[in-house]
Amino acid sequence: MKRDIETEEDVKLLVDTFYAHVNEDGLLAPVFNNVAKVNWQHHLPVMYNFWSSLLFGSMAYKGQPFPKHTRLPIKQEHFGRWVILFTQTIEELFEGTKAEEAKHKAKSIARIFQMRMGLLSLLDQEPGMQ
Repeated sequence: MKRDIETEEDVKLLVDTFYAHVNEDGLLAPVFNNVAKVNWQHHLPVMYNFWSSLLFGSMAYKGQPFPKHTRLPIKQEHFGRWVILFTQTIEELFEGTKAEEAKHKAKSIARIFQMRMGLLSLLDQEPGMQ
């Protein structure tokens, strides 16, 4: 039986495993590595803080994630793939209340970013998600 996301080490495992999957993905890896040219040594600790803040209220993340995404050539399919990989990573490693919360937050973030970027309208949302 898998356990829930409970510690900072769990967040680190989630983030590291997720981005390993991203780096193997034919759709997402080029955006992260060739377009955004992500410095992984810098980006991963930022993502640990981001997810720790979201899941545990740690307030470790200080930043605004949205503006960094507006300059990227990303579309709905990129967000869809990101959500799929994130969800699969959680299901691969964890189960429980925090795991479900993390999946919900990832979907919500993707939806909000797409709406702010003009890629998604209220009519495009999943039923019950307005």
